[in-house]
Parts: sequence; C-alpha cells; structure tokens
Amino acid sequence: MATKPTKDLETFDNPMPERDYTIRIDMPEFTCLCPKTGQPDFATLHLEYVPNEQCVELKALKLYIWAFREEGHFHEKVTNMILDDLVAVTQPRFMRLTGKFNVRGGLYTEVVAEHRDPDWTAPEYVTLP
Repeated sequence: MATKPTKDLETFDNPMPERDYTIRIDMPEFTCLCPKTGQPDFATLHLEYVPNEQCVELKALKLYIWAFREEGHFHEKVTNMILDDLVAVTQPRFMRLTGKFNVRGGLYTEVVAEHRDPDWTAPEYVTLP
C-alpha cells in the first residue's frame, strides 16, 4: 500500500491571512474502536475554522483521520484529541470540531469541541435581505 495512515499533520500558508473567512471540511468516514467492546465506531466529523497563518493540508488530514481506525477511544476524548492536534499545528483564530457518531445501542452521540484565540474577536454576521 503506497499510502498509509499517519498522525503527521501538515499545513500550508494561509493565502489570505488578512481576512477572516471560514473553512468547512466534512469527514464522513471516521472510524475508531469502542474502548469497552473493541467494536468499530463510525462518525462524521465536521471541522469549521477561521485560519490565522496556517491551513491544514487535506491529504495529510485524511491520513491523520485514518490513523484512528485501530485505536480505542471514547467519543468525547477522540473529538477533543483531534481538535487539540489541529489547533497545535494551525493555531487558528477559531476552530470547532463536531463528531456525529452513528447509532450504538439505540443512542446517537454528538460531541462539539471548540477553540478560540483569546485575542480574536469574531466579525459581526451580516444578514442579507
């Protein structure tokens, strides 16, 4: 296999660091293992962030997400771990990661974790007529 999972995240320079804008990435194929049963857990991860100087590179993100496939994690922990890793490499103005985990035992779990740079103020949202 030429491509393998890795926890190495890569970034590239934000092409418009002078502007606040939002990047949204959906990752519908996230899997990890239940730490209690060893059974697979499936989720869609929704990443939203306002970059500062760096953006996350998509192929590296795909391989990073793939690296969790054989690891056991609680939903709450893995969502926060991924957010922490992404914040560490990109240092965004704002970042939100939502993990929407598939049904297990009749229960759906959604975990939302956020990071906000304390020096950043969100722009006022404009509602157009």
